[in-house]
Amino acid sequence: MTQRTEQTDNPEKPAPAEPVPGGNGAAAAAPGTDADGRSDGTGPGEPRAAAANGGRPTAAEQDGRPADTGGRAAEPGADGRNAEPDTGERETGPGTDGQDGRPGTDGGDAGATRDTGDPQGAARSPEGAAEVSESEQLLFGGPLRYDAGWDQHTGSFLELGLRTMIARMPRLIASTVRLAHRADPRALRQVASAEFGGGVAQAVGLVAVNQVLVQVLAPGATSERLTAALPALLAVALTALVGALLRSASTAGTGRLEPKVFRVATEEYLGRVARVELTAVEDEEFHKLLDSAQWGAESARRMIKYCTSVVTAGISLIAAAGVLTVLHPALLPLLVLMTLPSAWSSLTIARRRYVSFHIWVQHARASQLLGRLLTDAQAAPEVRVHNIGPFLLRHFRTMAETGEKEQTRLARLAARTGLIASGWTGLATAAAYGTLGLLLWTGAMDLAVAGTAVIAIRTGSTNLEALVVQLNYLYEESLFVADLERLCQEADRRLIPPTGQALPREVGAIRFEKVSFTYPGEDGKPALDEVDVTIPTGRIVALVGNNGSGKSTLAKLLCGLYAPDSGRIMWDGVDAARADRAELFDRIAVVAQDFYRWPFTARINVAIGRPEAPYDDDCLDAAAEYAGADRTIGSLPRGWDTLLARGYKGGHQISGGQWQRLGIARARHRDARILVVDEPTSALDAEAEQRVFDQIRSLAAEGQTVVLITHRLHSVRHADEIYVMEEGRVIEHGSFEELMRPRGGAFRRMYLVQSNQYAYAGEETG
Repeated sequence: MTQRTEQTDNPEKPAPAEPVPGGNGAAAAAPGTDADGRSDGTGPGEPRAAAANGGRPTAAEQDGRPADTGGRAAEPGADGRNAEPDTGERETGPGTDGQDGRPGTDGGDAGATRDTGDPQGAARSPEGAAEVSESEQLLFGGPLRYDAGWDQHTGSFLELGLRTMIARMPRLIASTVRLAHRADPRALRQVASAEFGGGVAQAVGLVAVNQVLVQVLAPGATSERLTAALPALLAVALTALVGALLRSASTAGTGRLEPKVFRVATEEYLGRVARVELTAVEDEEFHKLLDSAQWGAESARRMIKYCTSVVTAGISLIAAAGVLTVLHPALLPLLVLMTLPSAWSSLTIARRRYVSFHIWVQHARASQLLGRLLTDAQAAPEVRVHNIGPFLLRHFRTMAETGEKEQTRLARLAARTGLIASGWTGLATAAAYGTLGLLLWTGAMDLAVAGTAVIAIRTGSTNLEALVVQLNYLYEESLFVADLERLCQEADRRLIPPTGQALPREVGAIRFEKVSFTYPGEDGKPALDEVDVTIPTGRIVALVGNNGSGKSTLAKLLCGLYAPDSGRIMWDGVDAARADRAELFDRIAVVAQDFYRWPFTARINVAIGRPEAPYDDDCLDAAAEYAGADRTIGSLPRGWDTLLARGYKGGHQISGGQWQRLGIARARHRDARILVVDEPTSALDAEAEQRVFDQIRSLAAEGQTVVLITHRLHSVRHADEIYVMEEGRVIEHGSFEELMRPRGGAFRRMYLVQSNQYAYAGEETG
């Protein structure tokens, strides 16, 4: 059976970053490391988060427009141990510069047949969508792609037809309106009123323009015609002023709505995810949904802007169409004839540009990775000693050149696609104006009506094109908002029960009775198999055994993080599976080997053990002194108020041992009845380690229950009861003296092995 790592991975996953478009690679950046200089899990060359939207390129950002970063969420993923930002990394993302020479900025047919001039040594990818250089094939086994949840919607977004998208427009707008209403109903009413009023003002303005033309083109003296047209001119000016005021009101309302929608949507999913069962956090499918849904809050914010643009264009289009119908029934078909080719070409180019970017970015991502490796501090020794620099630089050049050829090919296809689209639009325009001229020639239309029709047709054409493009963006964002809604529903289904049976005020012992547990999604032998363990209150109980034996799993069940598949965990007659989980959590404090290092001040890093309690410095000082962290606090530049996070002004870095003392102080400050200690001294020196174990014994003397998990068997000498675990079962238990009897079993053998190692080391050094 594959042994499960005893330490639970942090549920947050670093979001991948895309390279800066338009370059052969990004500026080099060092990988993230924690406070001790250890790798932070992001890997050499994997930025923690992309700028703007964390690596998810939107269709709007590939459309030649600067990325919209206002109110954007902070990076969704940070390292599980160390959430500090790594200032060595240059966080960049797609769409950070709308004029950056991105491939296919005028469109590009990603699905078209490639030119015959394939670059030397290039190979086709399995999908046949992008060429793969020999370097990419050698180093990565193919194109370098991220396995990100947000990427699942690319196919759905690209395959949707214009007719289907227009049919779904009411549902998309309704979804956006619901979000906006929850965030700020007053601002929503302001935007809706302003948009409706703007449409009415535009229609009135077109009618007024028609009256101006009628009066100006009427027979008679110029002064008489201008005098007659003056009321209509004033109406045109007034409607223009009203329209400008209404647009300002709409912009102000949208500006109020966007950040509030983002906050409401973010709070909805964060609040739920923080309360789901640990099994949900560790479930791969739930994590994929979270990976995609975390962009839903930002997409909800962008949907407000796109929805407003869609409504604006739609109302303006309806106003123009209504005026044209009133002026002459034949004018409405002319509007459709003239605008449909332009709208279709805008949508097609936007889709092809989106695909083009994804093709190009594979090459840029790979070369960016090599660029970072060349300047990475961790890789620097091997790069120099093993002379890896020229090797990486050679492959960097090959990948960059492949990306350059892809850009050239896409630019050529973009020009051809744009020319074809412009040709169709030109033919449609000529046909529309030709029909208009024919109506004038035959006398079926007055010249004033024709002039108004030209203005209305141009207005309608612009609005229809904007409507299609903005609807395209709106639909893409709606996919992620839908994921956000699904995540909230799934989280509600997997929430920790808010109520339960009350635990006894005083518990004599906690008993594991034939407890079995298998991690979700894992086959084979269970992590715990019919385990019987008794934990008397006010005693020290030690759990020992090899890696994967089930020690930490048992501790997690004790803490209420998991429920047994079978058997019971009894708190003096109350089954933990039916107990009030909040009350159970309140009675437990944990000191984990790899506890979380909060990117906050030293004060909060200790006080967060009991966050609802007042931040009393006397209590914090006592906890720090108990853990031996008082010297650490005293050495910090601002004492308790020192920020323990790199990359921020005033931030300070402390060692792993100092972090561990703060973790012990945090558990002491929590002052829970049961203390679960998992390898508490892994980063401490020998003297500090002995002090910690002396403190653990003193806790038991004060009546606190201690569950000690350790590989260092000499540290369990003073435990009241020791349980030896192997492959999910308890193979022996007893006091230290009982387990060390001459005919002892596994514990005695393991203890003697460790003792002999120390003795041998002593002989060598002696």
